[in-house]
Amino acid sequence: MSTKNLKRHKQIIVRVTPEEKEFIMKKVEKSGHTLNFYALMMMTVGSIKNIDLSHYHELAAEINKIGVNINQIAHVINSTNKVFDWEIKQLQERVDEIWQLLKSSLSEVR
Repeated sequence: MSTKNLKRHKQIIVRVTPEEKEFIMKKVEKSGHTLNFYALMMMTVGSIKNIDLSHYHELAAEINKIGVNINQIAHVINSTNKVFDWEIKQLQERVDEIWQLLKSSLSEVR
């Protein structure tokens, strides 16, 4: 592959002892990133933050379920031309719950 097509085509070579290399590679492996990414982040930013996104996947799944419920309600409304106040109130409560979950999740990340 030609280096002129790469965004980062300049190299920095760092010499290390075998022990230092082993230590660095353990840290790279633990980070879950490539050596290139790890070295670049450590040299430019000084740290790497791994964020557990499993909570957000769960949140997205719950939001998807609520979206399905909203579509079902819309289907009933469109076919019957009727909507009940309690349905609207319940839907608003669920939307408020979503906003609270999102706000608390974002504050955890910050």
